[in-house]
Amino acid sequence: MPTHKSFCRYCHAMCGITVDVEGGRVVQVRGDREHAMTRGFTCIKGRNLPDQLANQDRLRGAFARGPDGTLAPIDATVAQDEVAAVLRRCIDEHGPRSVALYAGTAVYQSSFTLPFARAWIAGLDSPSFYTSLTIDQPNKIIAPQLHGSFMSGFQSFDSSDVWMLFGCNTLVSMYGGTAGFPSFNPTKRLREAVSRGLELIVVDPRRSETARMASLHLAVRPGEDSALLAGMLRIIIEEDLYDADFTRRFVSGLPELRAALSGFSRDLVERRTGLAWAQIEQAARLFALGPRGMASSGTGTSMAPRPNLSEVMIMSLNALCGRYNRVGEAVANPGVLTGTRDFFEHAIEPMAGFRMEPQSRIRGLGQVAGELPTPTLADEILTPGEGQVRALIVIGGNPALSFPDQEKTERALSKLDLLVVVDPFLTATASLADYVIGPTLCLERPDTTLFMDTWYPQPFAMYTPALVDPPEGVMADWEFLWGLARRLGTKVNLVGGPVDMDTLPSSDDLIESISVYSRVPLDEIKRHPSGAVFEPESGPVRVQPGNPDSPARLLLYPDEIARELGELASEPAVEGAGYAPGEKFTHRLISRRLREVFNSMGRELPAVRAKRTTNPAFMNPYDLTAIGASSGDLVAITSGHGEILGVVKAAEDVPSGVVSMAHSWGDLPSRPGDVREIGSSTSRLVDDASDFDPISGMARQSAIPVNVRLHQVG
Repeated sequence: MPTHKSFCRYCHAMCGITVDVEGGRVVQVRGDREHAMTRGFTCIKGRNLPDQLANQDRLRGAFARGPDGTLAPIDATVAQDEVAAVLRRCIDEHGPRSVALYAGTAVYQSSFTLPFARAWIAGLDSPSFYTSLTIDQPNKIIAPQLHGSFMSGFQSFDSSDVWMLFGCNTLVSMYGGTAGFPSFNPTKRLREAVSRGLELIVVDPRRSETARMASLHLAVRPGEDSALLAGMLRIIIEEDLYDADFTRRFVSGLPELRAALSGFSRDLVERRTGLAWAQIEQAARLFALGPRGMASSGTGTSMAPRPNLSEVMIMSLNALCGRYNRVGEAVANPGVLTGTRDFFEHAIEPMAGFRMEPQSRIRGLGQVAGELPTPTLADEILTPGEGQVRALIVIGGNPALSFPDQEKTERALSKLDLLVVVDPFLTATASLADYVIGPTLCLERPDTTLFMDTWYPQPFAMYTPALVDPPEGVMADWEFLWGLARRLGTKVNLVGGPVDMDTLPSSDDLIESISVYSRVPLDEIKRHPSGAVFEPESGPVRVQPGNPDSPARLLLYPDEIARELGELASEPAVEGAGYAPGEKFTHRLISRRLREVFNSMGRELPAVRAKRTTNPAFMNPYDLTAIGASSGDLVAITSGHGEILGVVKAAEDVPSGVVSMAHSWGDLPSRPGDVREIGSSTSRLVDDASDFDPISGMARQSAIPVNVRLHQVG
């Protein structure tokens, strides 16, 4: 039986795998022990890739909605003809902006689909490009624009003495953030780091799997990361624990930040965070005295209130403590597929006026990283007038489950003149579509590790060929877009130049185009079936001196953050178990990850369904007793916007006053189904029009104020 090397693309960890193929079918997947990054590790999702490819519910072809309202098979080329005709009519009658494209989480697991999708919508001259980035982590883009960045790069995880994680359970999510915390085989790598002496600080309301391995766990009150950061920064500044030399040379705004933090008294921070001041002091001193290490965050922080404030303050922690590579130090990973660049001990100043045009028509919000904010897409569809979105193409995503404010999202998707979904399964979103296109899956296409290129701790890169042919009738997601562009007469320009619009290119052609700046030729990368670490031939890349006369500085106290910090200091806080004076809500619902799924993906796998059919509402046993509930009971969870049912499960790691629940489960509001079999959508509790970030428009999707009661059947 032939065995091949590849890497999994179910999530962003891209674990190395060995794949047994028999009779043109994938029959078994195991971790690749020769893969330098993941060392034989793979998760339940990756090991069950054979079931994803051969799943009886997989869509093997194209489908169109008929006059009777049902989806029926259609030739894929005919589907392209019909979709292109509707798009042409929308563009001619309403302008290019009326056509939108949403690229979901799965698109990020392909090195070339996201660039192709971005280039496709640009070829239409439409600004209506949306991705999952602005659903949960736009602060990762906005904060560096407010604070600035540093050209020498962060200190590496492998050389660190201390690391602080905010709202990130890497051992389950396989996400470590862009600062370098390992998201591949994370348990083994973290154990190795702790064994060599790493001090890990985890900030998380619950004692997560990652928190259990920490030297110090700060069980902060949900939504109060910013208050905790204010207290820690005040301690570091007042006790002169910061790196005075780095701060003098590369940082501005310290006097202003020091003055602003004076409003965060010991009493206020304790009442807001629910933590003892001595514990906050311990964390601040442990991190500041490092001497090497980083602070980074995940979606637990970015989906909660004030994500930009929290992220800028995390960056300020790193800046004050000088946690960047210095002159002469070797850069752990200078990159491979992303190309070659120099590293300087030099600040890049914040971007003035980063809100790019054209802006969203909704709430005056601007672009983030060249895309419009996804939380406004439902309103862009529902709001009449010039620029109204009338046609939407969804690739690799499930907006009906992942967008905030689910009821509004369903109304919006149902109102479109045209909804096209490219997805291997009939998801909640696909069930509303006019056309559904079944695409190729990861082992049926070639790819590279371009997306993870700078996240690895070493300059690692890998190429994989397609291992099996796709089923007859399916096409690559980018191929569907190429066919539309050809029919519409538009161009697709990638970094390597314009795509041939006369002859269908191959996926390898696209990989070549987006890899034109690769430091190592693709042919050389292809010579290593398990990938390889490609150290520069000239030796380690070292940090060079920056321009000593440059005025560029990292900004600790940008105007937008000053306003938010002032608001936070003036808000009333309560002492004890409550959340706010006079508040009617008793609990906070926080987001969490489940090992078996990746957002809405994974529930189609038989092995996953055998382990889990719902997203439990995890609660402290004390709280269950207080409402007369036991594990397995149904509870009603009510916010100021909506209500859902959840299957409650007692969990000692969840503090009293907290509900911990995964998102992207359930079905459409119009067909809620059996919560025990399909779960519940927490986005039904979210109000995206009143509780949102003023810069990115991202809705509050964690630390949601809720009440919980036992659900009385009948």
